[in-house]
Amino acid sequence: MSESFDDIGERTMEKTLKKILTLADVQINGKRHWDIKIHNPEFYRRVLAGGSLALGEAYMDGWWDCDAVDQFIFKIVRAELDQQVKGWKKIDVIWPILKAKILNVQTKSRVRKVTAKHYDLSNKLFENMLDKSMTYSCGYWKNAQNLDQAQEAKLDLICKKLNLKHGEKILDIGCGWGSFARHAAENYNAHVVGITISKEQVELARERSKRLSVDIRLQDYRDLNEQFDHIVSIGMVEHVGYKNHRSYMKVVHRCLKDDGLFLLHTIGYNTSQVTNDPWMNKYIFPNATGPSPIQLSKAIEELFIIEDWQCFGTHYDRTLMAWHENFIKNWDKIKQNYDHKFFRMWKYYLLMCAGAARSALFPVWHIVLSKRGVVGGYKSIR
Repeated sequence: MSESFDDIGERTMEKTLKKILTLADVQINGKRHWDIKIHNPEFYRRVLAGGSLALGEAYMDGWWDCDAVDQFIFKIVRAELDQQVKGWKKIDVIWPILKAKILNVQTKSRVRKVTAKHYDLSNKLFENMLDKSMTYSCGYWKNAQNLDQAQEAKLDLICKKLNLKHGEKILDIGCGWGSFARHAAENYNAHVVGITISKEQVELARERSKRLSVDIRLQDYRDLNEQFDHIVSIGMVEHVGYKNHRSYMKVVHRCLKDDGLFLLHTIGYNTSQVTNDPWMNKYIFPNATGPSPIQLSKAIEELFIIEDWQCFGTHYDRTLMAWHENFIKNWDKIKQNYDHKFFRMWKYYLLMCAGAARSALFPVWHIVLSKRGVVGGYKSIR
């Protein structure tokens, strides 16, 4: 019996994708922990047509598995396979870029989308995934042995970089569940205002901050107009959008005292981006992307002086793997609220980001800024 054209097409696509993956030292149905196992023969057509979005969705649907998704992602990112698998439907790649350039997708109304999609999922989910302080950003593992220590070390590193004095008033833009606010209030007797647009975060952060000099507000950063000794923003500017970087910095400038410091903790990119990875944008962080050095430099020009810029992106790999370990370990405590597809989606999210961080696709930065320069010079702390 002769083969159909569809059979020949499937074999050609399988051969093509196998050849591409070979460039990253990845095999189909191989025996190494980073090799992928295919459960649906339509996988090849789907991924070649849809690129990274289709790869993630195929994993969610159970079309493929891998013993070490993080290492698989590390290998394909390091091999720059995204340049090999652009996809036939180029409009799927071009449209998000055009939309980001034409529209401001991080307006006050649109920014609520990421809150509903991610941060308001459930406090229970994050309580069972994060460290005891519920810090949802890269830890600092220099002398840490576990996630709790790494996050406490990061929070204290920020306080030290601010040269935080007892009794000072601090603003935390994008305060999450209030971990930094509590640390600064408990250890430095600081008065901290934390703002977030997540109702779930506000509720739990207020509960956890009782009896401390901490004011947690449901507030957009654009509505701020008061003075603070120092300002921090930890893992929030990624949601601001490149069109709003300048206005964001102007808000910080007007709220920071002349002799104060601003510490920006952010995931970044080495080249300027206007959109996120298509899968991440659809399922995890809508309309979010990290800034590049040039984007940040343009935003702060004539507003701030750069005092210090530390990169510790390798620490994010270890943080994400710790979150993944907690998520898997505690899944039975929360699985009644989610289906199996969500389990695979969240697992893919954490492991994909770990592999990407390991590959140096995106660094993590601590940037210390002043309005007029530090008299006598700023002393860098590591």
